[in-house]
Amino acid sequence: MDNNKSVFFWAAIIGSAAILWGFDGVVLTPRLYNLDITFVVFILHFIPFALMNIFLYKKYSLIKTLNRVELMSMIFIALFGGVIGTLSIVKALFLVNFHALSIVVLLQKLQPIFAIFLAVTFLKERLRKRYIFWAGVALASGYFLTFGLDKPIFDLSNDTFKASLFAILAAFSFGSSTVFGKKVMYKLDFAATTFFRYGLTSFIMFFVVAANSTFKGFVEATSENWIVIVLISLTTGSGSMMLYYFGLKHVKAIIATIMEQFFPISAVFFDYFINGNILSPVQVTSAVVMIFAIINLNTDNARALSKLKIKIRNKKRK
Repeated sequence: MDNNKSVFFWAAIIGSAAILWGFDGVVLTPRLYNLDITFVVFILHFIPFALMNIFLYKKYSLIKTLNRVELMSMIFIALFGGVIGTLSIVKALFLVNFHALSIVVLLQKLQPIFAIFLAVTFLKERLRKRYIFWAGVALASGYFLTFGLDKPIFDLSNDTFKASLFAILAAFSFGSSTVFGKKVMYKLDFAATTFFRYGLTSFIMFFVVAANSTFKGFVEATSENWIVIVLISLTTGSGSMMLYYFGLKHVKAIIATIMEQFFPISAVFFDYFINGNILSPVQVTSAVVMIFAIINLNTDNARALSKLKIKIRNKKRK
């Protein structure tokens, strides 16, 4: 009984982190729309990184344990997961101007499709038939989630269509980051990986902001902007990620996968009750089917990852 209570507690921690992600994507980040996206991405990484230095400064010693491939992987994690992925999702959220925010958040959930595809391509992992089936279901659901039963709008002048493309680019980028993360997962714990990711992303974005002359965001940001930035930095940003991985250590992957779905569910909930946006019946059905397909994809991926860990442990013993 006590063990069940413990699992329930840690599962609830993961679910809470996922709800915070939904709140961020629908309620907080869109309220920074008046600022340049490069400044937003920079400041949302720099402040958490500065705060993490207070507690995680000893993690710097781990850098010397990484070989060249692992160092490059860490840079790619920051480039894809931190820079390209975050720029894409923030751009998508800004484009819809408080409309169809839940669609943007839901499309971002296609990330496992790209993660598994890239793992097959670059890490030479075996492509399973179940992956092809569930990936096809998820992509088809993503299509109907975006367009419903209406005639598809393939028009780059349409902001919702552009936002959907940016959301898919974000999913691809975050999926890429997951694949590169496998290269360092046996050398660095999550705290160290997050710390270095935020630091490298801040470093890269510093030069992006400088090149675009958007440091003026420090002056242009309103008091409301700064409140939102601090809230994201302390809660829905690095804070929620720490909560998620802290809980992940204590529950099975399938439970974590299910609890993660509070992210898109909460996004739809917040988008309706705070912004007044509601999905059509076709879009709701598509969202449910897509979430179900993603759960199956994540479950298969978790099993494959577990087998990979066992193989690596056996090689080390030999």
